[in-house]
Amino acid sequence: MGQKKLHPSVVEFKEFVRNNPKIIQEVRKGNATWQELYEDWYLLGEDDERWEKLGQQKEAVEETMEDDKKTDWMSTLTGMLKKMDPNQMQHHINNLSQAIGAIQGLLTQFQGTTSQPPQTRELEGPKNPFSFRKD
Repeated sequence: MGQKKLHPSVVEFKEFVRNNPKIIQEVRKGNATWQELYEDWYLLGEDDERWEKLGQQKEAVEETMEDDKKTDWMSTLTGMLKKMDPNQMQHHINNLSQAIGAIQGLLTQFQGTTSQPPQTRELEGPKNPFSFRKD
């Protein structure tokens, strides 16, 4: 199969796109179509400031991303805490505490009482100081 001969302006546009990879990114992001870009290129030319803005927009986005990374994590955490409801936080903390207690209980059941060092058991004393024994 023979390849169609392209119009010279299309060949020039392809070369322009190869030299400006940011144009490809604009199409892939869905910000523009090839048809729109070709028409703008054909009407405005290669020296139009629109083509320069594509590069500047990307650089500005990269700079803001770097600034965002440098943001103090404590201020971010403080902002999140201010937005939280204290009652809801307390409820979640209580649930978490109960879950940790349940996990600790399971672990002690599986480990058995032999895993405790004898020194700590002697220091603890009786588990229930008010237990009465029947005679």
